[in-house]
Amino acid sequence: MKNDRKSYSGEWKAKVALEAIKGQRTINEIASDYKVHPTQIMNWKKQALEQLPEMFSDKRQGKVQSDEELKSKLYEQIGKLQVELDWVKKKAGLIS
Repeated sequence: MKNDRKSYSGEWKAKVALEAIKGQRTINEIASDYKVHPTQIMNWKKQALEQLPEMFSDKRQGKVQSDEELKSKLYEQIGKLQVELDWVKKKAGLIS
């Protein structure tokens, strides 16, 4: 069975969604021009409007948190490696 589903780039979806957001033409007119179902255009418009606030939010807070998590994981790994190194040195007779 052949899959007739079309795949659209993010840039193309954004263009169609932006046109729908502008409201200068009806959704049906836009759908007819772009040969996309009106419901799909409404979904893209809704998705774009929901994600707009995130684009302008303060992303520094999330970056600081992820940096702290990374540091924590790295310090934990360093600790484990130090314990392993000490064990190897002891087994090799380098540490009394």
